Amino acid sequence: MTTSQVLIRLDDLSDPRIALFLEEHIRDMRAVSPPESKHALDLEGLRQRDIRFWSAWDGGQLVGCGALKQLDESHGELKSMRSAVSHRGRGVGRQMLLHILAEARATGLRRLSLETGAMPFFAPARALYAAHGFVPCAPFGSYRADPNSVFMRLLL
Repeated sequence: MTTSQVLIRLDDLSDPRIALFLEEHIRDMRAVSPPESKHALDLEGLRQRDIRFWSAWDGGQLVGCGALKQLDESHGELKSMRSAVSHRGRGVGRQMLLHILAEARATGLRRLSLETGAMPFFAPARALYAAHGFVPCAPFGSYRADPNSVFMRLLL
């Protein structure tokens, strides 16, 4: 595994490359998750006031993204984590996760939750989250129990 050092920046979602990157993300989710189990946000879904979105860049290439949704004053949700196919296994997801964890702590959040898929496609994501202390939990917020979803949380 070659670890890339990427530039992570708070993003306003105006770059058309972000829209294309997120469309690819949504296509991937549709390909592996039944419609009722797809919780990935599209561009408009990420443009909400309670969501901060970061993009990761390697030179001029968009190689990853992640978002943090504020659920309440102490609870946040990790959203839209994605690494470009060309950069998977190179540490982009880990860097983005560590960045978002630092941001969550800096804003006073005490708990971070996430939903990811239960299918084999999502195994690397689940392993990444577990390696950083996330543990399985019950559905949170508006989520409901779903055999295609895995819910995890981390106490900050």
